Amino acid sequence: PPSWRTLLTLQGSTYRQLDPPILSAASSARSTTCCHGNPRPTIMADEKLSFEQTFTFRTLSTKTFQFIHNPKTARLLMKWSMFGRTAVQAFNFDQFFQPYKSKDFVWNFFQDPCVKNNLKVLDRSGSWTLLGDITHVNLEAVPCTKMSVDIFDPIFSNGILRPSGDIIKCYHEVYPDFDELRMLLLEEESEHYHIISPSDRQEFLFRLFKHMVLGGELCHVQKDPETKEISVVTTVLKVSAHDDTGLYYPSSTEHEQTFAYLCIDPFKRHVYVFYHAFGIGDFSAI
Repeated sequence: PPSWRTLLTLQGSTYRQLDPPILSAASSARSTTCCHGNPRPTIMADEKLSFEQTFTFRTLSTKTFQFIHNPKTARLLMKWSMFGRTAVQAFNFDQFFQPYKSKDFVWNFFQDPCVKNNLKVLDRSGSWTLLGDITHVNLEAVPCTKMSVDIFDPIFSNGILRPSGDIIKCYHEVYPDFDELRMLLLEEESEHYHIISPSDRQEFLFRLFKHMVLGGELCHVQKDPETKEISVVTTVLKVSAHDDTGLYYPSSTEHEQTFAYLCIDPFKRHVYVFYHAFGIGDFSAI
């Protein structure tokens, strides 16, 4: 199994690199592309909210995420059968966003023509395709108050890791290749399950780590100028969508490791989609 240090380094790298630097208005306009591929500047909408407000989106087609394209990371994703089944995409939107508008935001996102023409989804054959017609959506607000790896400190002192940092193997009735870390993450009857509190298990940082451990990232922060305290300003939503036949996105089949998160930066008006569909990954050479 991968060492604890390898997992934590990759997870931390993913978390940081999905927090891109602030773009100037000019560079943001240059990197914005409409759904037909024609560049056009970002138009800032009226800041006043209304019940009729509709969010509209444009794909940021030139936006790249180094943690996905980094050869070392790609090899690890390949090893864990996540390579080729994970996607990160960026869109921007014109309207002012507040968390209480999350449901409208998600519904508008999946109905937007530009999103439909650009959002990637894996079909049953494992091929990338585009979004179909969506009839309703589900969303879950994901807490992102924890920004330090201190959340994982209990794992160091409870018989899960060896002094070398390697993860201790253990017996499981179903899975032949199992370890104490997976036991901690999945089995409520595990003697170690309680060392991570229920509230910490809901945190986006912990969920991201869990996804990396189990195999097959986004947060913006700001510092209060008076208190110097750092707080998360990104809204993270775990989403799914249905068509007229049932569950469609992120996959028609539910699985612990099939997920889609929308990470919404209200200041830059960017939304990042972090997607993975469980299955057999791509093992071709990088």
